[in-house]
This record gives sequence, C-alpha cells and structure tokens, in this order.
Amino acid sequence: MSDARIRIAIVGLGKIARDQHVPALLANEAFDLVATVSLDGAAMEGVAAYRTLEELLATGLPVDAVALCTPPQIRPVLAGEALRHGLHVLLEKPPAATLSQAAQLEVLASASGKTVFAAWHSRFAAGVEPARAWLASRKVLRAAIRWREDVRVWHPGQDWIWEPGGMGVFDPGINALSIITRILPEPLFLRDSELELPSNREAPIAARLTLRTGGGAPVDVDFDFRQTGAQTWDIEVETDDGVLLLRRGGAELILPSGTTRGDDREYPALYTRFAGLVRAGKSELDSDPLRLVADAFLRGRWKITDPFHD
Repeated sequence: MSDARIRIAIVGLGKIARDQHVPALLANEAFDLVATVSLDGAAMEGVAAYRTLEELLATGLPVDAVALCTPPQIRPVLAGEALRHGLHVLLEKPPAATLSQAAQLEVLASASGKTVFAAWHSRFAAGVEPARAWLASRKVLRAAIRWREDVRVWHPGQDWIWEPGGMGVFDPGINALSIITRILPEPLFLRDSELELPSNREAPIAARLTLRTGGGAPVDVDFDFRQTGAQTWDIEVETDDGVLLLRRGGAELILPSGTTRGDDREYPALYTRFAGLVRAGKSELDSDPLRLVADAFLRGRWKITDPFHD
C-alpha cells in the first residue's frame, strides 16, 4: 500500500472505542477516521455513521480498513465480511471467542492478501519490550500474576461480558496473559485452573490458574473482578539474576537496577504498528493468550459463588 492516509472505520462505538481507539486514531497522521458503525445509533460529530457494516459497505464510501471494537462473539463474522470486501482489519482483543474462530481468521488473512491484526494492546505498554529484553538472557525460576479490578468501574452495564464467549474475568485477564506470553523466553502451558461462576451468570468472575514454562518454572495466576479501591495489574518474575516486576498493566517496570515508568501509550503504539503492517502487506495473528484461556475453561474446576448484580 502507498503512503496515502489509511481511511478507517470504527465498528462498535462503545466505551473502549471512545476511550482509546478514537483518540489514538485522531492523533495518528497515518489514518483518516471516515466512518463509525454502531447498532445503537451512536455517532461522532462530523463522521459518517451507520448501524451495520453491511450498510456502510453498501454506500460505496471509500474505506481501506476497519477497527472491530465489538464484543468478541461477533468479531470473526465481521472480520470475514470486511476481508471479503478487500479491507484491512484490526481486531480488539481477544480476536475471537473461540480457538476455531481464531484459526479461521488465520486462513482468511492468508487468502485475502489484506492485513489482519490481533491487537493485544497490553503488549504495547511501555515496560513490556524492555522486560522481554531483560528476561531473554536469564533463567526464569517462578512468576506470579495478580490482575484484580472492579468490573463495575471498567465494564458498567456491559452484559455481553457475562454471556458465553464474553469470557467474564478473562476479558481483562487475557491482557496479562498477552504480556506474559510475550516477555517469557519459553512457551507457557496450563496445568490446572479453578473458576468462580456467579450463580446468575454464564462467565467467571474470578479465576486462579497454575501454569508452567517449558523449562518447568511455575507461574501462578490470580484474576478477580471484585476488587474495589486501588486496582492491581502486576506481574512478578523471579530469575537467577533477581526479580522483575511489571506494574500498572506493564507501564511501570522495576528491575534490580532501578525503576522506569512510561506514559499510557498502548493504543497510539497499537495503531502505529497497524499502519506499519498495512504498508508492509503483512498480518499478525497470535492466539497464544486465547489458547491459555481455552485451556483454563477445559481444565477448570468450577465453583458456584454468590450472584452478581451490576
């Protein structure tokens, strides 16, 4: 593709789109935000608005790419529709609700000749790549993840997250899994999991996972949607050369040599990466974080807990 600005439409104008995608796109000179699509009729001043992707495509409005910010249950169908119309596709995380859907997207991406980008935004936090570089030459002895937040703050009234495919606490938890699978020098495998399911919901509100690296180092995972007050998004990795700590979802990196803190640049960096992939004619679809979630559901011991009311 040439260096012309990429004309992009946002599909799903909800909280994550308004909070993150829109500001990042408007600040990136590689893109022109030309349209939005939202079933509820949500719109932005000065931007063409449609209720369905089909409606947008039928107008003939020149569009090069779409950013799919809908719930994960319907992203693969929309991605297929966009690819069949010759559009590049950015998929909010997770790229699909199932591993088979993710595999199908890989096939579609290969056949389409267009870019498909599984946008694991937490991998673009400031501390993640420096953490990966530091761990590359060290032996991992153990690791722990604590990802605990208040669902009423981050997902108010979003019932889709409690439905099959919505993943419940794994919706934020998969961010931690996207980081740990990026920074560790060995692959991860699930050994065991315990999932807490509210008696009135269909997706877990908390989860504890036991993972192992290829070399046998334990990785203990604690996800919870019920934390009030200060929120916790921490990853700790003990090595043969000291302890690495990622805090604030990867924005703060603490090494034995000192602490570095970065700005909230995940989504700006995400769109810079997407533009680069489009220009290069490449795709990037990594399903490792989703695989660990699927394994947790397959291997999970379920515990029914108190009803959850938003």
